[in-house]
Amino acid sequence: MTTHLHITAWVIGIILFFVTYSMLKSGNPKAKMLHMITRLFYLLIFLTGGMLITDFGAYAVKMIVGIIVIAAMEMVLVRTKKRKSTSAMWILFIVALVFVVYLGLSLPQGLYFFK
Repeated sequence: MTTHLHITAWVIGIILFFVTYSMLKSGNPKAKMLHMITRLFYLLIFLTGGMLITDFGAYAVKMIVGIIVIAAMEMVLVRTKKRKSTSAMWILFIVALVFVVYLGLSLPQGLYFFK
């Protein structure tokens, strides 16, 4: 059950991230509200991920990379809001996201796509 909640929170969090990003780019005043909701999903992702840790080795690495993904998402949104360059944060987000998804699917609690 926790695994499904974690995956659902990740999917919704990433969708909210892209919607918030597009709203910030277009100057929509409701982007601030959606940004706060996105932050709430960051917390939900963090809490459900913490509940999934059973082995402190590889899961700790996945948790750290997952936190980097969330931090990169937040930095893209904040830097977009401030009209600063976001290219480095986008690269960090994409690389960390690919790595964390790979770890999530290859570790024992994953879906065994890479086994």
